[in-house]
Amino acid sequence: MSKSYVAVDIGASSGRLMLSHVENGKMQIEEVHRFKNGFNQKAGNDRWDIDHLVNEVIAGLEKVKAKGIDDVQLGIDTWAVDYVLVDKDGNKLADPISYRDKRTSTAIQKLTTDLPREYIYEKTGIQFQDFNTLYQLYSEDKDLLAKADKILMIPDYIGYKLTNNAVTEVTNASTTQMLNLREGLFDKDLLKKVNVTTDQFPKLVDPGTVLGPVCEQWHKDHDIPQTEVITVATHDTASAVVGTPGKGEHWAFLSSGTWSLLGAELNTPENGLDAFHENYTNEWGAYGTYRFLKNIMGLWMAQCIKRELNDQYSFAELAELAGQEQPFQQFIDVNDKRFENPENMIQEIQDYCRETEQTIPETPGQLMMAVYSNLSLFYANEIEKLGQILDEPIEKLNIVGGGSNVALMNQLTSTLAKIPVIAGPSEATAIGNILVQMITTGEVANLAAARQLVADSCDLKTYQPENKNYDGILQRYQAFLKHKLTQTI
Repeated sequence: MSKSYVAVDIGASSGRLMLSHVENGKMQIEEVHRFKNGFNQKAGNDRWDIDHLVNEVIAGLEKVKAKGIDDVQLGIDTWAVDYVLVDKDGNKLADPISYRDKRTSTAIQKLTTDLPREYIYEKTGIQFQDFNTLYQLYSEDKDLLAKADKILMIPDYIGYKLTNNAVTEVTNASTTQMLNLREGLFDKDLLKKVNVTTDQFPKLVDPGTVLGPVCEQWHKDHDIPQTEVITVATHDTASAVVGTPGKGEHWAFLSSGTWSLLGAELNTPENGLDAFHENYTNEWGAYGTYRFLKNIMGLWMAQCIKRELNDQYSFAELAELAGQEQPFQQFIDVNDKRFENPENMIQEIQDYCRETEQTIPETPGQLMMAVYSNLSLFYANEIEKLGQILDEPIEKLNIVGGGSNVALMNQLTSTLAKIPVIAGPSEATAIGNILVQMITTGEVANLAAARQLVADSCDLKTYQPENKNYDGILQRYQAFLKHKLTQTI
């Protein structure tokens, strides 16, 4: 009988517990508990209710026990960069501040007046985002920071509350922009700059490290299974890449959700000047790999449009409406900061097109086609850049996450990039979480075998480049991005 595995997968707006086992050579996976997440203004900042997340994990385990399951392994993945400050008695000093809080808006500019960007990138290989932990700690309350016995990343804190064991898992720790690529440790120069010490971070561990059993106190207060916590690839993108059924060489991944993370899995980091100028990042992956990737706006724009249309259409209906429109009626730089959190996304897109003297999308179908076609253009452009930086062409793209279900966008991407696109699974993050657990218990031999299990278990769809008359479209888009030329499509 296969073991039972639970993936705790928490994002910015919701979390869930996914239950899995292997049956007849295939992964079976089901959602057993879902809960809301979000930040609220508290004590002057946007903060996460971290205790709520811990309690919801326990509530989910109660549901697992109610299904008659008495013994499980459990792994936790969440978003990156945010942290909890913990005192010497093991108590949090405050609820953690969200990466979307405005406190770091000028931190990069201030910190890099003393430490040049090239110097930081050469050390860490991590892209510059004003929400990176380096800039959060730089902006942190100095008195509070001085009281902190431990600095724990979000998934590590949840694991700590469950087991009373504290670690710092490397895939998430790498996103802090404070790990030294060569030393494999926190960089003392950077830590000193933000008034913290290496002693404040628990020991660094790799994915697949057994954290320990859930504390007895939780069992006294709740009817939950015997649960062994395994530290998986705790950064959700790292888990998603583990769950990507990539094979052979020269393949790229696209983790497609609210954010799009497009890149390649490398055995050695790439932090040269080309990568620096293109703001590519070298986040650490599972089993000695690096996620060399680019952050792209992703389906955030589509999610905002759906909400601003009062949710009167489903995503499937909006995609159908988009499919009735012609693509590439306007060029949009989807990574323009104006689209990060506008008051009204529809208005922002229309204003952008008006300012650049382009066709203004009006109907729901036109708006969604504008987003899908420009995301496809951006993806194709980055696939070309990725191949140039790595000095080897990308021959196929694996798309995982919610965006793998958007057939229109997948097909446009395949045609523009002139490579096959393999779409699925949509649940790659939870699957990758579970795969690390399975490798740790010995049920799956290694990463290659784990990815083969995904391919055998999931319904993957392949898109081939179509013979469309799109010649010149990508080149014109690239010129638009480079020069922000006024275009008439």
